[in-house]
Formats: sequence, C-alpha cells, structure tokens
Amino acid sequence: MRSSRWVVAFLLLSGLAFLFLATALVPGQAENLTAIGSLSRAESPGFESTASLISSYHHGLVEEGNTVAAVPADDQHGIGEDIPDKYRLNYTQWKKEFLSTEVGRTEWDYYANNNHFKLTIVISRNNPEGATTGNYKWNEAGQLVAATITLGIHLDQGFPNPVYFPVMNSLVPTETSYKINGSTLAATKLAHELGHVNRTAKVDPALYQLQGQLIPQYNQIFLSNGRDASDPRLIDLVSRMGGTPVEVWEDREYWGETNAMLYLSDRFADDAFRCQLFNRIKRRVDLYAKGYEQRFLNVAQATPSTNRCGW
Repeated sequence: MRSSRWVVAFLLLSGLAFLFLATALVPGQAENLTAIGSLSRAESPGFESTASLISSYHHGLVEEGNTVAAVPADDQHGIGEDIPDKYRLNYTQWKKEFLSTEVGRTEWDYYANNNHFKLTIVISRNNPEGATTGNYKWNEAGQLVAATITLGIHLDQGFPNPVYFPVMNSLVPTETSYKINGSTLAATKLAHELGHVNRTAKVDPALYQLQGQLIPQYNQIFLSNGRDASDPRLIDLVSRMGGTPVEVWEDREYWGETNAMLYLSDRFADDAFRCQLFNRIKRRVDLYAKGYEQRFLNVAQATPSTNRCGW
C-alpha cells in the first residue's frame, strides 16, 4: 500500500495548532521564533504534528519502491536527468548554483562517476515547492545501487518549517537580512536530498527496509489504541525499528539538513554573512533539534574560518 494512504489518514487528525508550521514563514516572522517556542524539544511535536510538518515538504514520509536489485548494468550508472524541456532552464540554473561550490561539485562528481550506482533526478508537478528521495535499490550484498530524487517544479520557492528543516528555513528573508535568491534556495534543497542518499548508503539496508515495513503498522496501532505509546505491541515495534517513527523521521531529516548546511557553508565565503546565517541555524537547532546539535556543530567547526559564529 502506498504510504500516501496512511499519511492522509492521520494528517486529517492533526491538530490545527500545528498547521501554520506546515507553510513557510513570511518575511518578518523568521526571527520571531518565540512565537513557536512551545514546540521546542522540551515539548516536541507529537506524532500527527510531526507527520504534518515533514510531509508538508516531502509530500510523504516513507520512501516508496525500495527493493533488492541486481548490480546495475554498464549503461545503468552515473546520473540520469529526466527533465521535461519546459522545466530545463530552471533546472539548469539550480544545478549551476549547486555546482558553483566545491562541496556541490564533489558530491555531483561522486555520483556522476560512480560505476556501481545510478542516481536519477526527475521533476514533478505533484509537490511544486518541495522534493523527496526514494526508489532506493540495494544489491544482494547490501550495497545501495540506485535512488531517485524528485524535485518540485517551483523548487526555488517556499521555505520548509524550522522544526525539521532548520537549515533551509534559515534562508527565509527578513527586513534586516540579505535575501537569498531562488536558485540558491533550490540548490540547498537539492543538497538536502543528496544528504538523504549519502546517509542511506551508510545505514543497514535490512533495518532501513524493516522500518519501511513496520512504521505503517506502528501508525495503525497508535491511531487505534487511543495514542498509547506504552502499548506492548508498539514497544516491540520500537525495539525492532531502533526507535519510534518520529525518531526515525527526524534522524533522517537532520542528516539531510546537515548536508544542506555543508553546501551553504561553502556557498557563502563572506564571514559576516555566513555568521548571520549560522546564527540563525543555531537558534533553530537550539529550539527544535538540540539532541542532534553535534551534527551541525561538526559542519560549523569544519568551516575554514576562525569565527565559529557562536557554535
């Protein structure tokens, strides 16, 4: 069953109090994080709200089409770009922006020249301002051999919420900040998706696929038992998955955001502006991702500058 079916089921149950976070913050709101401070990690979003916040950008929560496949044939490796002509100009600009950094070129070249991996990039109208990564395939040895990144036709517009996307949301313009152009925003989203591919290649494929099978079961039980997380059936599923669905989802998103931050740290060489950006990321991480701070700290510390911008 496609994940969208069970996603819709519990999104309908989401509290309206969280719906304003599923859209981008407008200029002037980005720095006023106290307005949404009640969603700090001390009072982290619950199951339904987490689903709403993540699916608002990715248009879903569980990657679909994950299978075990044979090693790619000689003509099935590198990067394949399935871009309709009417979107090619925009896509070319987004790609050029990503490749303007050493980080971007290194990642792109890795996949373009990988004889054992096929990365497919497509554009879809279904999720205009978002992106998603899925259709993972592993060979029988457990090596990731294929993935598909789907970009929205308006990838250069819209800012994901700050709870699970603290890096991309830091690009929201304010009255006092430099406005990031659309191509940079799109390139940052591409970096986020490549972060998913990078991370998935390193995780245990059996566990990843098991999580994909068990998360819908967890969701169904949780939504039918009065949202009782102490249900022995759920405890058993958590032990097998290595965490609750929320923990699995947020772990994946923050790895994607780490890669997005790596791109931005290379994109902006000016220490003053980079510091402004890093400080905004840090405020969001402090509020919503404190338990994952080390990932972002590692990027800040690896930045070629003596100014760590408060990290």
